Amino acid sequence: MSQNSTDQFFKSTVLGHPSGLFVLFFTEMWERFSFYGMRSLLIMFFTASLADGGWAWSRETASALFGSYVGLVYLSTMLGGYFADKVIGFRWAVILGAFLMTLGHAAMAVETHFSIYLGLVLLVFGNGFFKPNMVSIISEMYKDRSEKKDGAYTLFYMGVNAGAFFGILLCGYLGEKVGWAYGFGLAGVFMFFGMIQFWLSQRIFGDIGLKPNKESKAKNAASDEDKRNPFTAWQLVIIAVSVVLGLLWVINAPASKISEGKLDVFGFLGSNGNTIAILTALGLFIVLLIYRFTQYSKITREKLMAVTFFAFIVIFFWAIFEQSPNSLTIFAKDYTNRVLEGSWSMVYLVVNSLMTLVPLTIITWIMFKMFGQTFKNYAVANVILSLSFVIIWAIAIWILAKDYYTAGVLSLSDGTLELLKIDKVTTPITEVPATWFSTLNSLFIISLAPLFSKWWESKYNPSANVKYGMGMLLLGLGMACIAIGATGIEPGAKTASVSMIWLILVYLFHTMGELCISPVGLSYVSKLVPARMIAFMFGVWYLAVAIGMKSAGIFGENIDKIADEHGLSYFFWLLTIISVAMALLSILMSPVIKKLMNGVR
Repeated sequence: MSQNSTDQFFKSTVLGHPSGLFVLFFTEMWERFSFYGMRSLLIMFFTASLADGGWAWSRETASALFGSYVGLVYLSTMLGGYFADKVIGFRWAVILGAFLMTLGHAAMAVETHFSIYLGLVLLVFGNGFFKPNMVSIISEMYKDRSEKKDGAYTLFYMGVNAGAFFGILLCGYLGEKVGWAYGFGLAGVFMFFGMIQFWLSQRIFGDIGLKPNKESKAKNAASDEDKRNPFTAWQLVIIAVSVVLGLLWVINAPASKISEGKLDVFGFLGSNGNTIAILTALGLFIVLLIYRFTQYSKITREKLMAVTFFAFIVIFFWAIFEQSPNSLTIFAKDYTNRVLEGSWSMVYLVVNSLMTLVPLTIITWIMFKMFGQTFKNYAVANVILSLSFVIIWAIAIWILAKDYYTAGVLSLSDGTLELLKIDKVTTPITEVPATWFSTLNSLFIISLAPLFSKWWESKYNPSANVKYGMGMLLLGLGMACIAIGATGIEPGAKTASVSMIWLILVYLFHTMGELCISPVGLSYVSKLVPARMIAFMFGVWYLAVAIGMKSAGIFGENIDKIADEHGLSYFFWLLTIISVAMALLSILMSPVIKKLMNGVR
């Protein structure tokens, strides 16, 4: 039996899947914990007053830097994927990425200007090395068991959302209620645990993800029977110019605002220098893309056109969906009534306790199931993982207990009240953290994903365009909810007291929209694109996602300008109209795209 045979991984299973899948499950969970935990605090930290430990930036400046950060995170995956494939292998890429992210979170916890910027740079490159290579290991592990892949990715996706949920819940709470450094620092602690656990358990993957050698490179080249169409010198020049202009634009957009115009790479082009630079980069790239399409057969060209259309829709999806840590968090913080009293306070406390403890119990149970299969051979790694769970349980229980005491539901001695800095109250009162609403996305995904999965497997499975149309329509419906909720807010108002129900509805509809678009996007790329072009088209796809992420920041930059002139509701109605327009475009293009897909579903 080959060392790379799938059978070797199924000798030790948990819930019917290789134990190695759960090593990846927990590593990815802590990475998503750190990423989403820190991300949930970023805009709030930048816009918080100096008295509250923030930088007192305008929302425009904060959104500009946020958009560039998340955009660069996705662009860096192309660099990380390349180095993993060609130079260091999947495993070292994951370890290097986790190490860089650990350093990044540690730097952010220091909270100086230099350390925050350094931390963001380290997080960008860390994500680039980490993100694309976890899925690559799973793909290799299941390459001879394709019938088990769907279940494997479902479990892995559960780990992703569990990490996001707990990261936002715990880092968000500590950053918002205790101190920014605690939120940023906690994200790094668990990224460190994930890195150590992966490092100590990596033998469980056999030969998967090792550093490529001459033999493995020759084998991969021999297995590719498709005719290659290499990039010529002039095409490489266009790529280089587009990349340089794009990167300079992404960095310069926030830098020029932060420095108040003193640092502006494209200042010589006038007040619209940034716009000219990015339009030039996009124009050159589109010219190259169209030319490349002409170099392939009719069927291949049509399939590539279909992928490009879906990538175009994805730009608008992420630009609006990623308002969650941006304008929606601002709305939650400044315009939402988050103070609950009496019975409503108790309802929130009970619901929040169940939301925290039930998923944590399930994930802990999965951990013990894995221990049963792996403790003998990977005892130290399992002890490290256990320690991380002890810490997360302790923090979760402390937060819940503090909320009950703060609300006055439980009584404490005067000395303990003073120690915890809690005032005595007679009526239960709770203030919901602004970051808490972002946790609803992960919670709704875990709850609704099985239902959508069953739908996609049934005879009523919609076509690709209809799925994208539904996703954008649900996105628009969510934005319409918040627009309706913001109707009474006067232009220029800096605070308001809108009901929380509107934000809850937003996250419900946006999550359903995400389930229609996000999980199926990369699947269509793999189905429609020939093997010889998969890397290039994945690059195009991640470029589209990065543009969407940066566009989310651009939308956020303009929230104050629009709100001051027309009112906050007007801003969200604009996003609603864009979403619905893209939904109609996707549905109307169904016959055309179906033909271009040439029978691929």
